[in-house]
Amino acid sequence: MPTERITFAGHDGGQLAARLDLPDGPVLATALFAHCFTCSKDIPAARRIAARLAAMGIAVLRFDFTGLGHSQGEFENTTFTTNVQDLIAASHYLAGRNMAPDLLIGHSLGGAAVLRAKAGIPSVRGVVTLGAPFDPGHVSHHFTDVLPQIEAEGVAEVSLAGRPFRIGRDFVKDIEKEALAPAIANLKAALLVLHAPRDETVSIENASQIFLAAKHPKSFVTLDDADHLISRAEDAEYAAEVIAAWAGRYVQLKPPAPPPGAPEGVLRVTEADPAGFLQDIQVGPHHAQADEPLAYGGTNRGMTPYGFISAGLGACTSMTIRMYARRKGWPLEGVTVDVCHDKVHAQDADPGSPTKIDLFQRKIRLTGPLNAEQRQKLLEIADKCPVHRTLEHGAKVATRLV
Repeated sequence: MPTERITFAGHDGGQLAARLDLPDGPVLATALFAHCFTCSKDIPAARRIAARLAAMGIAVLRFDFTGLGHSQGEFENTTFTTNVQDLIAASHYLAGRNMAPDLLIGHSLGGAAVLRAKAGIPSVRGVVTLGAPFDPGHVSHHFTDVLPQIEAEGVAEVSLAGRPFRIGRDFVKDIEKEALAPAIANLKAALLVLHAPRDETVSIENASQIFLAAKHPKSFVTLDDADHLISRAEDAEYAAEVIAAWAGRYVQLKPPAPPPGAPEGVLRVTEADPAGFLQDIQVGPHHAQADEPLAYGGTNRGMTPYGFISAGLGACTSMTIRMYARRKGWPLEGVTVDVCHDKVHAQDADPGSPTKIDLFQRKIRLTGPLNAEQRQKLLEIADKCPVHRTLEHGAKVATRLV
């Protein structure tokens, strides 16, 4: 996954540090990611979600809000409103690169910020929240004991997740007066709410309030036993896969025209787990995963490579049968193709051959009031499917390093 380190001007002109995670292939859509309160663009959940989306063809810009991470500015001078303004500034940067954001994704308070920012980013077609509060003032419970000091002195230092931060009076007043319900009701974009029922930082009731305040189209997906920071890799990857699948319904994922010599486009396989065998497979707007069974050191999260070959044979067989029956006007109601793959001694398939070969066994079921002659003809047609012919006649694989 190529990653660009960039900076752009934030709400007050200060430079904000960002990473633009790009797909290895064509960019099908662009997402803008807002991190959680006092977090940074580089927390594990942000990195993992961005990496998974990039593998699916979606570029992701994640940045540090003013005064956090590697961005310029003083955090004590920021507010919820300035966070929203930083998001809009990020969208302007992307638009300047002809990558105006299609998706807004926000984690925790960043989720509340993207709900508010949507009105200022007209290119957005989908908004995603992860563990977001319905009331931004919810974050003040992290520093309730110093609220009197902040009110009296204008600023106070608090310890959050073991790190010191200076919280200003303007921040407290801003989150206290913020009401998201009108912004959610007028979102004018599809909404996906992701939340863990056991979230101890932002309770699940917040997700219910966000969901109920929104108009359709809206969706809710539980993150089961994930923690608030979505710190486990499997939870972050699941969230990314859900986001990508959901986005395809509301964002037009338009791949570029296929290059010469590749009429079906370029299929790209990218290693997703160097410790195992999981692979991301992307061709145009379509995404799949390949893996190996647990018994062979994999995680069994996708079909095996030979499973994909079997799937190609089965799908092509069914399509070929359907096209022929449709052209003839025959009463074929349904087709089912079972495919099994095995390595057998060649003499079992071709007497006299000493080596092993691949054997694909097909079982075809045809439903509908077909007569015996029609059924026999469709069985013959099955052997004419292009993938069948490729497997029987062989193919040449040309390989080079790039």
